[in-house]
Amino acid sequence: MAMAMVTASSSSSAIFSDSRRPSSRCYRKPTSTYNTDHLFNLPLQIHRHRAASSEVKCQAARDDGFLEPPTVYQGVYGPWSVDSSDIREVILYRSGLVTAATSFVLASSAVFLPDDFVLTDLLKQNIDIPYAIGAAGLGLSLVLIHIYVTEIKRSLQALWVLGVVGSIAAKICLAQPADESLVQYVVDNPVAVWFVGPLFAALTGLVFKEGLCYGKLEAGVLTFIIPLVLLGHLSGLMDDGVKVSLLGAWMALFVIFAARKFTQPIKDDIGDKSVFTFNALPEEEKTALIQKLEQQKLSDS
Repeated sequence: MAMAMVTASSSSSAIFSDSRRPSSRCYRKPTSTYNTDHLFNLPLQIHRHRAASSEVKCQAARDDGFLEPPTVYQGVYGPWSVDSSDIREVILYRSGLVTAATSFVLASSAVFLPDDFVLTDLLKQNIDIPYAIGAAGLGLSLVLIHIYVTEIKRSLQALWVLGVVGSIAAKICLAQPADESLVQYVVDNPVAVWFVGPLFAALTGLVFKEGLCYGKLEAGVLTFIIPLVLLGHLSGLMDDGVKVSLLGAWMALFVIFAARKFTQPIKDDIGDKSVFTFNALPEEEKTALIQKLEQQKLSDS
């Protein structure tokens, strides 16, 4: 097929060069043989060069050596590989975590900034903006997270929705009448943790999954720090100094956690893709595939 394309290109070159040959009615007759040959042969030379280039391109397109095949991994239910949509989802998942971590650090930094600092008042007056952006980033990650047990994934997403609804309700019904931001109202009124708590419960579930799957120390520590800070504030049993110290540790570990996600291979955040493919099959196809795999195992043994 490639040679046919090259042959067609060469034929078209010859026809095109002949049709473009100047006629005596349009051009003055050249005075020397050299000029005539040069004028008449120039289009032919150009198109022969183009035909040769087309042949090289066709040969390159047919040569599989120029294309790097995707790595094939052996899953529980069959082989799988990473495609472009997988890469896009993983990048968005990690970007959501970076957004959540950056927003959380920005909002929490108001506790550590001096009162007379020029940006302190500006940050406190608009502190609900990074809170909302961080919640959106977390929601994006929870939509794209890969968890084998669908019920666990849906539970985390439900907690996120409940936390967003509770945050909006607390903002409209409690914070605005008190002329405060939502974040400041929760700081001043620990009972308001009940409204925003599900959002952070979803975050706790996400970091727990990351710590369990990849053995990341920062994720494991965050699993304990996040509920400890919230419950300590809600109960009133934790000293403010301890809460501030734990909040600082939370900020640092969250940044490390989000940044280290980009050091992992893409396939880590996908997991065993064959499991997700299997879960999406109808029941009869699942049964047929399991029987086929069992027969292959018996034949191999």
